This record gives sequence, structure tokens and C-alpha cells, in this order.
Amino acid sequence: MVTVDRKSSVTVDLLRLGVMDTEASLAHHQRIAETIGADPSRLTGWEHHLEMSCDPDLALDTLADLSQRSPQLVVDLLGDEDSACRLVRLLGASSELGRHLVAHPDDLAEIAHDPVRRSRDEIRDDLLEVVGAHEDGEFLVAERPTGPAADRLRLANRRHLVRIASRDVGADDPTEVVEDIAGELADLADAVVAAALALTRADCPDHADARLAVIAMGKCGAQELNYISDVDVVHVAEPAREDVSAARAVDIATKLAASVARICSAHSGAGSIWQVDAALRPEGNAGPLVRTMDSMRTYYEKWAKNWEFQALLKARPMAGDLDLGQRFVEMVSPMVWQVGEAEGFVPETRAMRTRVVSCIATREKGREIKLGAGGLRDVEFTAQLLQLVHGRQDESLRVRATLPALRALAAGGYISRGAAERLGEAYRLQRVMEHRVQMFRLRRTHLLPDDEPGLRRLARAVGLHTPDEVRGVWTATSKAVLRAHGQVFYSPVVEAVARIPTEDLRMGPEAAKVRLGALGFHDEDAGLRHIEALTSGTSRAVRIQTALMPAMLAWLADGPSPDNGLLAFRQVSEALGESPWYLRAMRDEGAMAQRLATVLSTSRYAVDVLTRAPETVQVLVDDDLTPLDRDDLTRQMYAVARRHRDVEEAVEAIRAVRRRELFRILVANILNVTDTLRIGRALTDLTGATIDAALSAVSRGVEDAPPIGIVAMGRWGGQELSYGSDADCLFVVGDGPGAGEKASRIVTKLRNLLGRNGADPALILDADLRPEGRSGPMVRSLESYRKYYGKWSSTWESQALLRASHGAGDRDLTTALLECVDNLRYPADGLTAGQLAEIRMLKARMESERIPRGVDPRRHLKLGPGGLSDIEWTAQVIQLQHAGKEPALRTTSTIKALDAALAADHVDEEQHQELCDSWLAASRLRNVIMVVRGRPSDVIPSDSIDLDVIARALGMGRGASEQLIEDHLRHGRRASKVVDAVFWNQ
Repeated sequence: MVTVDRKSSVTVDLLRLGVMDTEASLAHHQRIAETIGADPSRLTGWEHHLEMSCDPDLALDTLADLSQRSPQLVVDLLGDEDSACRLVRLLGASSELGRHLVAHPDDLAEIAHDPVRRSRDEIRDDLLEVVGAHEDGEFLVAERPTGPAADRLRLANRRHLVRIASRDVGADDPTEVVEDIAGELADLADAVVAAALALTRADCPDHADARLAVIAMGKCGAQELNYISDVDVVHVAEPAREDVSAARAVDIATKLAASVARICSAHSGAGSIWQVDAALRPEGNAGPLVRTMDSMRTYYEKWAKNWEFQALLKARPMAGDLDLGQRFVEMVSPMVWQVGEAEGFVPETRAMRTRVVSCIATREKGREIKLGAGGLRDVEFTAQLLQLVHGRQDESLRVRATLPALRALAAGGYISRGAAERLGEAYRLQRVMEHRVQMFRLRRTHLLPDDEPGLRRLARAVGLHTPDEVRGVWTATSKAVLRAHGQVFYSPVVEAVARIPTEDLRMGPEAAKVRLGALGFHDEDAGLRHIEALTSGTSRAVRIQTALMPAMLAWLADGPSPDNGLLAFRQVSEALGESPWYLRAMRDEGAMAQRLATVLSTSRYAVDVLTRAPETVQVLVDDDLTPLDRDDLTRQMYAVARRHRDVEEAVEAIRAVRRRELFRILVANILNVTDTLRIGRALTDLTGATIDAALSAVSRGVEDAPPIGIVAMGRWGGQELSYGSDADCLFVVGDGPGAGEKASRIVTKLRNLLGRNGADPALILDADLRPEGRSGPMVRSLESYRKYYGKWSSTWESQALLRASHGAGDRDLTTALLECVDNLRYPADGLTAGQLAEIRMLKARMESERIPRGVDPRRHLKLGPGGLSDIEWTAQVIQLQHAGKEPALRTTSTIKALDAALAADHVDEEQHQELCDSWLAASRLRNVIMVVRGRPSDVIPSDSIDLDVIARALGMGRGASEQLIEDHLRHGRRASKVVDAVFWNQ
């Protein structure tokens, strides 16, 4: 009989649930089980909630103490699934609230009941009842603010925190409830101040002579308060009766306000609440604590600084005389919504934000959730700047809280929906992080933990697993915020807001040039001319372009080549500026303008397509930039060709479809929504569909046109086309009388129509790989091919045929031709020694003859060591040697051939990885060179400017050109070693 170690079983289960200290956790679990009458040798059900707890060890420790203090309450809570979930998660999230519950177990009732949000009035009435408040005339007055009453208020605040926090941690997704939680915390703060004010009145016999309004500011005013945060306030007072002087009213109100602050901030055996901070009042801490309405009006009309109006954006009556508070808010509101016009508002706002970041201690800069770069304050300042600039005319933007502001800005079109969502998601996540680090000990902090246990708790709080993951999420989130914040907050000063017709919002030419230089534009004078050309005048196009200009400049500045991008934007806009669809798209499609800026500042190739055919920009409106497959393209091309009787017009229409799809592929490439292999397949599909449709159109113009098959060769046949590749091919025609002559006419016209220069790049059909090369006939019959390959074929042709596949035209003909050459490209007995030597000799001659003089072979992507040719020939030799007996090697794709070679043990895993990595990296780099420079090249450019742009287009950032070269050389060295071992057998 096998004996099961129950203790070991429980230990394993607890480890699976996330405990770190198994010995202590096992002891806590045993204490809990024994106290509540459960079996300590097994898990009884409630324990699975530990898996979602921030700190399972802490939860078990506190629950053990709690079970001994109040066993029946714990039994009841653990017996209910929802209550057990809230209890275990809360105890694992907050050591301080856990201690509070151990000391005050009656507050467990807040967890037992479904902790729904209570209304502001309900919370206020509860706290007023706690302090025994009653109506004394028109004021609420409590018993004297001695220890018991104030302590009851502190304990009641903790009781409500238990309820709010249990609702928070019990949510499946805390980011979904963070806005609601922050709102209820602000409601609780309102109630605390109201109750504290009732207490202070009891100790102030003359309180009825003054009306005091407590105005919430900051996060409390916006109703987005933290668990532990200073509550920012401003106080306004007025005489309660005509026979009371203003000075006396202010004196009484000052005593009341000071007493409220003491009650809220004082520490006692019942704990404390939070600090009341009145530093945002006029003149700050140097000014009087309380002012009358007239004094407030005078100050804000004459002496207030711009930042003070920004702070007043969040002002809200919270306690005391709410009517007086509302009159204050209404008094300052017009001033708040005029500050956007104030001289120096934007620079001062930027400087203030910069100053805050610069004051963060160096050791804390990477951990500051609130004030750090990319943190909460950047989201808030982004929203506030847009609100204060645009809210002068649009009252929908006049909201206090950050998340509603982002939603209103998106709804009004002042920020793209995507950017608003990203900022909102980041803000919610960062607020949850902030809440969790504060909740743990109920201390005012905004720092990510710097210890592993703290990071582990935080990771589990947001659905992650490890400290590294939470660091990664914080880094990614703050970078996303910083990008969006930078686009808005530091956009160039040309015309900040198109809808506001005021010259005060325009910067002069010199200031605009300075801003262009700061953004990374090199030719500021040319940039200013382009901007003036696009923003001068009163037309509809000018208004929209002017509105977009700040964002466009920021997006262009983020691209590899801002100056080229701005010039291209002017060219495209001047060509299409009056087109209704273009105007709508630029105004309404949030992604289009940013995509356009990225494309224009990255790719001369794309710019060339756009300037020749500006209407192609419509592709940028599509949400899905995935390249179309061949069937879809063929249907479109055949459809447009049928609309034209004239052959040349039909082919031109086909090329227009090709042009649009080529631009789609370019955009997908530039925006990194596709990879190198998919680009190769997309270009292959596009080439095949174009030739297929064009061949059909040309054949229509020849009476009794014979069927023609086109066999794809080279990179086309391998589905590995790059932007600069020709379409290598063979033309085959049936054996009917006169078929050859007609086929030659058709092929000649097809090549001419597709090869001529036009709005899209020419498509060259290269038949040099045909039998006898350039001296042989362009088109052969199937029988002629059979005879040639049966008698005179060379070894190099067998190698070339490895990439032969159906390209276009009659599939029966191409299939028949491919079948007749299978014995050549897949020889049953592999290569002879002589054939292998011939291939190696040819390879060596190509390298010596075809690399241009003066070019460093290591920079040659195709013929250099470890380059494309090395890898492709290595794969092809393996195919020629083994494909006759191993069907898996019968593929036209280099990567698939290498995969098959690995599966058959012709190369090992390391060799396979090095060859694939090098081939993909070189193919990608060759494509990017074409994309950036607009002309094909197999050589990495030596021009430092081009090289930097190419590096940035590859996502490597500014100044990464040396890294680009180093990466390429490293790939080449590693692949070359494999080629030496496999191809050269060295």
C-alpha cells in the first residue's frame, strides 16, 4: 500500500498557487484550517483564489490571524465563492487593510456584501451620522471634535476603503473599474471633508457667521483620486449675514479650514486619513488660506499665472457651502477657457512639464508612475493642453477628468481615436499600478517598487507573472505615452489650432524655423516654404491641411527623412488637395495622415509612385493593409481589362491595379505589418496576375491566338521577388500550325506594353534563361523544349530549372513543360563529380567577374561572402544531389528547401538557422534599400545619410548605420562558414 504524504501534497498545491515561503505558508494554512474546522491535509476550495492574489504569502498570513480573531466570520466569508475571492485578494493586496480587519473584524461585513459603488450622498450621510452631525440652522454641526468623534471618522474612512478596495481587487480586469474606483474615492474624500467640517463647527461658536466653500482641485476635483493622495483644495468664504464683515467671515472660515486640515492629517490610534493641501490657492503657501469671492476675482483677473488657470480646469465644489463653491467655479470658468489665447501659454506649459521631470531624483526617474516621462502626468497634460486650446469654442471638451477628456477629444476629432485609446489604456494601467503600490501599506507613493517581492506583487496585480514582465509593460506603456504626448505637446508652432482664427496662435517665421530644426528637419527654410504653401489661403483644402500640419510635422519628424517627406507631402497635397475623398480622408481617417507621413519620410520609391499617380494614396485609408492574394488580383485585373476594347488601354488599366497593389505592399512593408517572405509572395502574386491579365488582353488582339504558357524562373519562380527584380521566364506555345509566329507577336507586344515606363514601375519580362539564351528563339513549342532539354541541356540549366514554376498563361502547357524537365532538376542519381565541380567553378567565376570594381565584396548583398547567392546555391546543390530521391526537396523556395534539408539531416540546426537568418536579413535589406532610395542595388550604400535613413527604416533608430553594417557582416561571416562546409565541402 502506497502512503501519500498529505503535507507534501498541500505544499505542492500552494506552490502552484504562487506562494514563495512554503514552510510559513503551510503553517498559516494549517492554522486557518484548524481554526475554521477544515481538513489541513488538503485544499478545501477557497485556496484557488490565492492564484489571483497579489501576495499569496501575505494573504495566508493575515487570514490566519483573522481566522483566530473571528473564526465564524471567516468561515462564512470563505464559504461564499464571491466573498472568498474578495477577501483573499484584498488580504494579498494590502497589508495595512489586512491589519485593520484583524483589529476591526466587524468591517468584514463590507466584504461579505456585494461591494457595489455607493452614491456620493450615501457616503456623505454615513460619515455625517458617524460623527453625529445634526442641523444647526442652515449648517451641519457635529459633537465636539474630541478624540472619539475624530477617530470614528478615521475608522469609518478605513471601513469604506475596505469596501472600495475589495470591489477593486475583486474585478476580473481592474483597468475596467479604475475610473469608477477613483470616482468613489473622490466621493469618499468629499464626505470626509464634509464630516470634518461638521466636527470643526462644533468647536467654533461663531461658525454660523461665515459661509465656507471647500473647492476640490487636482485629482480630487477631477474625481480621479488615489487611495492615498494629498487632497488639493481652495477655500472661499463669504459673510453669512449682512451684519458680518468680510474680514470676520474670512477669519472664522480660516479657523474652520485649518481645523479640517488638522483632523484629516492627524495621526492617532485609529490611524490617519490624508493630507489636505491648499498650495494651489492664490499666491500658494504665501497667500491667505481663505479669500472672499471678490478677492478671488481680483487675483485671477489681475495676477494669476497661466498654470493656475490650468489647475482650475479641475475645480469642483466638494464640501461646505456648495452654492458658494459653484459660484466660484462659474466665476473662474471663463478665465480658464481663455487661457489658451494667453501669450506664452504653450511654452510655459511645456516648460512646467519639463521642469517637473527634471526635478525627479535620478534614482527614481525610471520608476515614477505619476511624474516620470511617459507617466500619468504626461497623459494628463496632453489632454489638458488640447482641452485648453480647443475648449474655447467646443464646450464638449470642458470636462475635468482625464479619461472623459480623452473620449471627448477623440469624439471631436482633436486626437485620433487610436491615440486616445492608447493613452486611455496606458492611463488606466498606470493608475492601477499606482493604486496597487499605494494600497499595499496605504502610503502615498507613485514609484514602481525596486525590490523583487514588490515587483512580483505588482506583476500579479495586473495579470502578469514576473518582475521582468512588469518592468517590460511599464517601459512599453511609458514609451507609448511619450510618443503620443510628444506629438501633441511638442508639435511645431505654425498654426496650433485651425478652428481658432486668431493670429496670436501663429508663430513667426523665425520661431517656426527654430521649431523645425528642433524636430530634426535639416533645411528649415525649405520646410517653412512648404508649410506656407500648404497653409496660406482660405480654401477648404488649406483649412484641413492647416489643421493637420502640426501632427503631420511631428509624424514626418519621426520618419527617417523628414525633409524629403515634407516636400513629398506638399507635392501630393497640391495634386489632390481639392479632391473631396482626399479631404474627407485627411480630416476623418485618423490613421491615414500618420501613415502618409511615415511613407513620405521613408520611401523615395513610394513617393515616386505617388507623385506619378497621386490617387494611389487612397490605399492608406484601408484599415487592412494585408497584400491581396493572386486570385483577388486576377479577378480585378480581368474585370478592368474587359472594360476596354483597345489593347493598350486594357493593359494600362491592368497596370493601374498593379500600381495600387504595389503601393499597398510598400506601405505594409514600411509600416512593418508584413515580413520579408510575405513581401516576396505578394510581389510574386502581383507579377503573375499582371502578366496573366495582360497576356489575355494582348491575345484578344490576335485572331485565333494560340494558347501561351509562361514558366516563372528565378526569384519569380521561387516566390521570392524583391522590388527591383525582373520577371525571369520561359515562353511556351502549343504545336499547332502558325502558332509560333503568332505567339512571338503576342509575346513581343506583351513585353513592350509591360516594360514601357509609366505611372507604375516597368515590369521587365526577362527570357535570358531560355534554351540557347539570347541567341535562341523567344518562344518555343512544347516539343522544341522537349528536344532541347532531352539532348543539349547544360548543368547550369538544371540548376536554373529548380526554380521553374507556373507563372502565367496556359497552365496545361506550363505543367507539361515542367514535367518534361523534372528529370533534369531532380536527377535520380544526383550530381556527378564533374557536374558539382562545374557548378562550383561557375560560382567562383560569377563572384570574381560580377562584383563591381572598387566595391567591398562584404557589402555586396548578393555575391558577397554569406550573401544571397551563396545561400541559394548551397540550397540548390543539396536539391540537385538529393531531390531525385527525396520529394520534400522539390520546392522552388530557398527557405523551404533549407527547411527540407534540415529535416533530411543534410544540414544541422545551427547551419540551417545561420543560412535562413542571413538570407532573410539580406533580402530585407535589399528591399529596404530599394524602398528608401527608389532604385535597386545589391550593394549597401556608403553614403552616410542614405545609410542612416535605411537603418531607421529597418527600425534601428537614429545613428544606427554602424550597427547595420556590423549586423550584416556578422550574418555574412556565419553563413559563409556554413557555405564553406556544405557547398565547397571545406
